[in-house]
Parts: sequence; C-alpha cells; structure tokens
Amino acid sequence: TPWVHQETGQAATEQTYCDRLVQDTPFLTGLGRLSEQQVDRIILQLNRYYPQILSNKDAEKFRNPKVSLRVRLCDLLGHLQRSGERDCQEFYRALYIHAQPLHSCLPSRHTLQNSACTELDSGTASRELSDRGPVAFLTCLGLAAGLALLFYCCPPDPKVLPGSRRVLGFSPVIIDRHVSRFLLAFLTDDLGGP
Repeated sequence: TPWVHQETGQAATEQTYCDRLVQDTPFLTGLGRLSEQQVDRIILQLNRYYPQILSNKDAEKFRNPKVSLRVRLCDLLGHLQRSGERDCQEFYRALYIHAQPLHSCLPSRHTLQNSACTELDSGTASRELSDRGPVAFLTCLGLAAGLALLFYCCPPDPKVLPGSRRVLGFSPVIIDRHVSRFLLAFLTDDLGGP
C-alpha cells in the first residue's frame, strides 16, 4: 500500500509512531480536522480488525455521542499512545484509509519528508537527468528517431530548407554514433560525396 512506502525510510526509524502521534495530537484534535464519521470509522476499524487494540467496551466509550468529539478523540489518542507502537501504527493506517487528505497534511509527515529531503539533497545534482524517468527518455528518443526518419525519407528541397543540411550535419555530435553513421551516409550521398 502507498502509506507503507511513504512511512518507511531512515527518518522513520528515528521517530516512532508513538512519537509521531504525540506530535500530531494537537493537529488532529484541532477544530474541524476530523469529522464525527471519520472518527467513528477509525474506531470501528481498530475495534473490528484489531480487537486487541480497542475492545468493544473501549470502542463504545470513544464513540459515546454524549461526550464531545474533541474529548473522545483526545482520549482515543492518549489510549493509543499508552498502548504501544503497533497500536499507533494501526491508527495511522486507519487514518490513511478514512482521511487520506488529512493524513498527508500531518506535521509529523512534513518532518519526515523534510528530513528525508535534506539527506538526499547532496546526491540529487549528479542524478538530475536520470530522475526524469523512462517515459521522458523514450519521448526524446522517439523525437530524434522521427526527425532522422523524416530527413531520410523526404528528399530535401534546397529551395525550401537551405539550413537543414547544416543542422543535420551537427546532429551526429549529439546523437549516438550508430545513428550518426546513417546520417553521415545520407549527407555524403546527398552532397555527392565518395
């Protein structure tokens, strides 16, 4: 799942899920962050799939509509922090499933991303072109091959494109040597060379 990939890494080993929950609690309990429905879904997921995390009695207590949502959420987060690392991790999984936009805005996620970025900044300059991916490479290769094929298949009219021979003459410097052999052969045949 995507959240596993985003949550792992060197920075994640330095900050536990319990530490992150302590950091995120003020944000999560802020007015209007989580709706009643989202909190109920998270509680039900923790109760149904992981009854060892939230028993039926705990789930009823945290879903009690007579108590304000903020108080119930504070109690739930405190309970999870006391329960241990795995329980906090399962809370983050449930939060990702039921409130993904909020999950991506968590303060602890920004801390993780910033620390991961500072560790990677030193190596990004040397790999700047390789980070563009295979689609960009194939696009450029297809464009170069298409232009070469266009010049090869369409005999150029000296009146229409007088500068095209000069551009094509410099292209072997840029293009791989295998392709440049064909381009040079085209130029020598067209110019009346040997």
